[in-house]
Amino acid sequence: MTASEPNPRDAVRAEIREFLSTRRARITPEQAGLPSYGGERRRVPGLRREEAALLVGVSPQYYIRLERGDAAGVSDGVIDGIAHALRLDDAERAHLLDLLRTAGAPAGTRKQRRPSPDRVRPTVQRLLDAMPTVPAVVLNGRLDVLAHNSLGRALFTPFYDSDAPVNNARLVFLDPRATLIFRDWETVANDTVALLRAEAGRDPYGRQLSDLVGELSTRSEDFRHRWAAHDVRIHNTGVKKLRHPVVGDLDLPFESLPLEAGASTNLVTYLPEPGTPSHDALALLASWAASEIHTTLDDRTQQLRP
Repeated sequence: MTASEPNPRDAVRAEIREFLSTRRARITPEQAGLPSYGGERRRVPGLRREEAALLVGVSPQYYIRLERGDAAGVSDGVIDGIAHALRLDDAERAHLLDLLRTAGAPAGTRKQRRPSPDRVRPTVQRLLDAMPTVPAVVLNGRLDVLAHNSLGRALFTPFYDSDAPVNNARLVFLDPRATLIFRDWETVANDTVALLRAEAGRDPYGRQLSDLVGELSTRSEDFRHRWAAHDVRIHNTGVKKLRHPVVGDLDLPFESLPLEAGASTNLVTYLPEPGTPSHDALALLASWAASEIHTTLDDRTQQLRP
C-alpha cells in the first residue's frame, strides 16, 4: 500500500460508521420509546448516538468508539443489543457482523476470502441443461452471470444474447432497455444494490467488486444514490416481473439457492404457478427458444455445406 492509497481497515471502519448512522436515522425517539428533547432544534433525523447507546445498554463513549469502527472485542450481547435497538433484520445483522469481524481482526491477520468464481463446474452446467422447462441462471456475489440454460437465456433476451460476459448490475443501471424489460425496475434496482452492498460486507477487500462499484457510481446517478443508503438484503425468494419481447408480461416466482459453502454463488430458478398466464407464456417461450436453436443449427449446417 502506497502513501496515496487508502488504508483498507480505515475503509471498513468508515463503512461501519456510515451503516450504523443510516440505521439510526430511520428510527425516531418516539418509535424507540424515548422522550424527544430538542424538538425542531434536533440536528439528526433519527436517534442520536447517545440515545442509541442507552437502548443498547452501553456507555455513550463505548458506542461512539464502536460506531467509529473500534470493533475489537465486541461481545455477542452488544451486537444483539445493537440489532434490537436499531431494528436490524437478518441481512443487516449479518452485514454488521461481517464489518465488525473485519475491522476487529488484529493487524496483519486479514483473512483472504475465496474470490467469487468466474465460471461454474461442468456438472453445474449439466444440471442447468437437465432442466429444459425451467429458466435457470447462476450468479456470483458480484452478480456476474456465470452460466444459464437455453430457457434462462431466452427469458432474458436480449440481455443474454451476446457471448460477452454479462453482469446483472451493469444491465440494470447502464442498459437503457432495463426499464422496459423490468416492469418493477425500481424494486430490481434497489435489490441489486442491496445485494452488492451485502457482498461488499462479506468481501470488503475484493478488487473486482470495488472496481464494479466504482464504475457504476461514476456512470449512474441512480446507482450512486442507492449505494449511499447502505441498504442490504437477503434475496433468496421473490417474484420477478418482466415484459418479454416475444411472450409479453411474466410474473415469475424465483428461488435463489447457494451452490457451495463459503462463496456467494447461487443457482436462480424461475417457476410460475401452474395454470397461470405466466405458466402458459413460459411454455410458449420454451417452444420459441427450441425453434431458435433448431434454426441456428440449420443455419450452421448450411454454412458447412460446399
